[in-house]
Amino acid sequence: MAKKILIIETSLRAKSNSDRLAESFAEGAKAAGNDVEIISLKGKNIGFCTGCFGCQKLGHCVFKDDANEITEKILEAEVVVWSTPIYYYEMSGQMKTMIDRANSLYPRDYKFREVYLLSVAAEDEDYVDKNAAGGVQGWVDCFEKAEFKGKVFAGGVNEQGEIEGHKALDEAYSMGNAI
Repeated sequence: MAKKILIIETSLRAKSNSDRLAESFAEGAKAAGNDVEIISLKGKNIGFCTGCFGCQKLGHCVFKDDANEITEKILEAEVVVWSTPIYYYEMSGQMKTMIDRANSLYPRDYKFREVYLLSVAAEDEDYVDKNAAGGVQGWVDCFEKAEFKGKVFAGGVNEQGEIEGHKALDEAYSMGNAI
């Protein structure tokens, strides 16, 4: 049965390597018959969470910016995929900001059950994505009906387009195709 998949690209670089990894995942998921939407944070106006917890009462953030529309798409997706470059061994700041701004999902009837992480970095050691994966796991831990299902890391890519030919593209395609 087809699933509704939302992929959130968090790199602000045009034609980024993490976007390419997300596209490969999307291609696999579409080939398996799923409904896939990709949202990029490029050009979006997303402010920082101030911890006011107004969202817990209202069901949406009190700030009127692009985070509310993205959060509504997360709410309706059955599968959420985060795609990020790794900066200083962690997810991008804009990804963390979006996760924080999606706090209104906590008390709501969210549909997502599966969460994935796609990441890239110039460094290629196995541990490079550990903190980013831990951050996603921490987010998932707050949603008892959801599970962190998997991750794909592409190390050793830095310059635009350097991911082409990387084995992680095939891994991402296969992961998306298995949904």
